[in-house]
Amino acid sequence: MRRLLDRIARPLALQRGTDDGAEALVNAEWLVTNGLGGYASGTVAAVNTRRYHGLLVAALPNPVGRLVMLNHLTERVCVAGAEPSALGGEERVAGRLDAEVARRLAAFRLEAGLPVWEYEWSGIRIEKRVFMPHKQNTVYVRYCLTNGDGPVRLELHPSLHFRPYESPVNVRISTRYSLSQSAGLYIFDAGDPQLPPLRMRIEGASASFVHEERVTSEFLYPVEEARGYEFRGTLWAPGHFDIELSPDTPVTLVASAESEQVMAAVPPGDALAYEEERRRRLLDSAIATHPETADEAAAELVLAADQFIFTPAGRIVDTTRAAATGDEIRSVIAGYHWFTDWGRDTMISLEGLTLVTGRHREAGFILRTFEHYVRDGLIPNMFPDGSNEGLYHTADATLWFFHALHRYVEFTDDRRTLVRALPTLQGIVEHHLKGTKFGIRVDPADGLLVQGAEGYQLTWMDAKVDGWVVTPRRGKAVEINALWYNALRLLATWLGEERKNDGFTSRVADEAERVRESFNKRFWSDELGYLFDVIDGEQGDARHCRPNQIFAISLDHPVLDRTRWEAVLDVVEKHLLTPVGLRSLAPDDPDFKSRYYGDLRARDAAYHQGTVWAWLIGPWVDAWLKVHPGDAAGARRFLDGCIAALDDFGLGTIGEIFDAVEPYTPRGCIAQAWSVAEVLRCWVKTAGAPRAPRAVEPALEDEEVGASR
Repeated sequence: MRRLLDRIARPLALQRGTDDGAEALVNAEWLVTNGLGGYASGTVAAVNTRRYHGLLVAALPNPVGRLVMLNHLTERVCVAGAEPSALGGEERVAGRLDAEVARRLAAFRLEAGLPVWEYEWSGIRIEKRVFMPHKQNTVYVRYCLTNGDGPVRLELHPSLHFRPYESPVNVRISTRYSLSQSAGLYIFDAGDPQLPPLRMRIEGASASFVHEERVTSEFLYPVEEARGYEFRGTLWAPGHFDIELSPDTPVTLVASAESEQVMAAVPPGDALAYEEERRRRLLDSAIATHPETADEAAAELVLAADQFIFTPAGRIVDTTRAAATGDEIRSVIAGYHWFTDWGRDTMISLEGLTLVTGRHREAGFILRTFEHYVRDGLIPNMFPDGSNEGLYHTADATLWFFHALHRYVEFTDDRRTLVRALPTLQGIVEHHLKGTKFGIRVDPADGLLVQGAEGYQLTWMDAKVDGWVVTPRRGKAVEINALWYNALRLLATWLGEERKNDGFTSRVADEAERVRESFNKRFWSDELGYLFDVIDGEQGDARHCRPNQIFAISLDHPVLDRTRWEAVLDVVEKHLLTPVGLRSLAPDDPDFKSRYYGDLRARDAAYHQGTVWAWLIGPWVDAWLKVHPGDAAGARRFLDGCIAALDDFGLGTIGEIFDAVEPYTPRGCIAQAWSVAEVLRCWVKTAGAPRAPRAVEPALEDEEVGASR
C-alpha cells in the first residue's frame, strides 16, 4: 500500500520565466486541513489572493471560530553572499508574482495530497513542504537544501493579522501586537485575552530573529477585488528569522495555536511520518471496503475526501454530551474556504466521504450528531462559524437525512443506530404532516410537500443577497417531493422491519402512495416533455428546465413512473449535461447566465441560473444506470471531466461550480465536499468490480452496544 501512496503525485505543469507562467502559479491553489476545520492554504506562487489564505487558519473554540493567524511568509535566500532572492510572492509586492521569481520554481507537486515545491537557481536546489498534524492547530513548513554546497542563508519573514477568517482584510489592527522570546520559542501575542498567542520555533538548525517591526501599508488581495470585497489590508511584520541551510538537513518552521507542551510533543520529522502513515491507513481502509479504490484516481479522491470530515471541537457542549454517551461528534465541512458544516451537504456527501472510503464508524458519528440536532422535525441547514446553534431554514436537508441513513444501514447493517433513530424519524414525518417552520407542510388536498416563507431560501438553490432570494421556488418543488416520497417509503419499510405494523406505519405507506399518484399527475408536462420544477408556485407552475427533476429517477425509491424516465433523461442530457456536471438551468431559458463572476449580487444572480454543479453528476450517473443498467463504461465516461478538474483551481480536489459554457472555468470554493464525494462514489459504482461484503467495524459494534444501554 505504501507504493500506492507514493504513486499519488500530481505535478503542476510549469511555464518557467514567462508572465503567463507566473499568472498560472498565482491562480493555482493548494489546501491542507487538520481535521478540526482549520487549514493552511494559498497559491503555488506563495501569493495570498484571498482573505481566506494563510499558512495557519486555526479552528478555535466558540465563539472565536476560525481565525487567520499566520497570514503570510516571505521567503528569501542568500547564496554565497549575494543579494537575497525571493522564493515566491512577497508581502510588499502583494497580489502578483514577478516572472523572474517564477523562474526559480523548478517543480511543484502534490505528494499524497500534500504540497511540495522545488526551487532551483545559482547551482542550488531547495525543497519546501507544508503539512499539518491531525487534530492540531499547528503547521509545519519544512525546507531542505537538496543540491548545492552553500553557504545558503534562508530568511523567513512572517506577517500576521489575527482576524476571523470571514472578516474583511481591512479590519483595523486595534490592539498592540507583541513578540516575546524564551529558549528558542517565539510568542506572538495579539493583545486580546480571548485569543491564544501564535507560537513559533525553528527546528533543525540554529536561528536568530532580527527585529524590524512594521505594519505593511498595503497588502492586496486580487481575488477579493474581483469578487467585490475589500481587497486592501495591513499586516504586522515583526521581523525575520535568519537560518543557515546545510545540505540534506531539513529545517522546519513550526507555527501553532496550541500549548507549548502540545507543540513540542512531536518532532517535525516524526510529524510528517505520522501524517503519511495516517494517509496510508485511509487508503487501506478504503481498499478493504472497495477494492476499486486501489487505482490512483480513486485513491487521490479518498485523500481529498479526508479534508472535509472534521471534529467540531469548538462546540464543547455537544462534544461533552456525545462523550458522555460513549459517542463522538463528527460533521462535514461543506467546502473550503468559507463554508462551515451544512446539513444538506453533509447528508448528500456522507456515502462518498465515509461509506465508500471505509470510514463507517465516523459515518455513524455524523448521523447520530445530526439526529441530536433535530428540532421541530428539521435538521440544521448550517452552523455559522463560531456558533453553537444551528440555523434550520431548509426544506430538503432533513429528507436527505433519510437517504444518508438508508445508505449507511445498507453498508454497515448497523440496526442499533437505525432503531435508535426511528422515534426521531417518526417525529420528523409527523411534523411535516401537520406543518412545521418556514411553511413546510403537506398539502392535505394532494399529499405533496409545500415549502416557502417570505425572505427565505429553503431548497438547495439557496442564493440570497441583500434580502433578494434569487430562486425562491416557493410551492411544491420537484426534488423536495421526490425526496419526501423516498423518505416515506424508507420509513414504512423500517417500521415494518422493526416492529409490528400499526396505524402510523400504515399511514406512512398510504401517504407515500398518495404522493406517487399526485406527483405523476401534477409534475409531468406533456407539452414540455419533462417535469415542472415547481407546481402551485407564486406564479403558477414553473416551466424552467432544471436538473432537480433527475431526483425523481435517481433516488432509491423513484417517484416518477418508469415510462417517463427516458424522456426526462433525454432532456437533461440535451440541455443540462456538461463534462463537469449538470447546468442548473437550460441555456434557452431567459434567465440563463453563462458565467459566474463579478460582485456578490452578480454571482448570486448566476449561482443557480445556469452555473454547473459538479455534485449533480452523481444523481445523473444513478439515473443513467437505471435506464441503461449494463452501461457502466458509458456512465464512467461522464466522470472524465471531473477527474480532469483535479488539475485545476484547488489542486488535487474538485471545486464547487463551473461556468455554464466552455471552457467551463471553475468557480466558487476551491474544494467542495459533495463534488468530491459524488465523483468518488460514482467512480466506484462504475468500476464494475463486486463490492466487498458489508460489515460493522468491531469498534462501532462495541460502542453501539454500550450506547443502546
